[in-house]
Amino acid sequence: MDSGCATARCRFTRRPSWSTSTALISAPTQIAQPMPMTSDQLLTFLAENGIAATTVTHPPLATVADSQALRGQIVGGHTKNLFLKDKKGRYFLVTVEEEATVDLKTIHHLIGASGRVSFGSAEAMMAMLGVAPGAVTMFGVINDADNRVTAVVDADVMTHERINAHPLVNTATTTVTRDGLLRFFDLAGHTPLVLKVSA
Repeated sequence: MDSGCATARCRFTRRPSWSTSTALISAPTQIAQPMPMTSDQLLTFLAENGIAATTVTHPPLATVADSQALRGQIVGGHTKNLFLKDKKGRYFLVTVEEEATVDLKTIHHLIGASGRVSFGSAEAMMAMLGVAPGAVTMFGVINDADNRVTAVVDADVMTHERINAHPLVNTATTTVTRDGLLRFFDLAGHTPLVLKVSA
């Protein structure tokens, strides 16, 4: 004879030996990472927020020399960008005029970095700015939702009424006004440090 309870009431109140343990087991939760904004989405964002922009498509431009040779005649100041990391893991996106020179040995004094800076990795660039090497742009801060990147714009860039940058890809150049650029930074939640960082 079964040594356990045989009544209907008892049978209903008994629980399988595995019920407690299975209730504690759950599948690991996967947190979806937001997809970075695309070039088309960026241009739509600018238009929807009243930021006038003109975009010209061209062959891929990976260097300043490529840009000068292939972009054609585009009015305004042209930029290049440095994605930098300091010794404490802080990131900086430094935008200067395309022919400007920057002393990487001393720039940390100007931008408030901890010790000398080095270039950030391609993986960090994609994770924070949503762009690949060769397409680094100040527009990339739109993808930095966690504000991990400090935007630095050289004072000489801001002397131009019209400023040009890649719209998250290096197969196009987008022109905005100086005021439009500042509005973009504000909407993106990044107030840039406007400093004289070029030599």
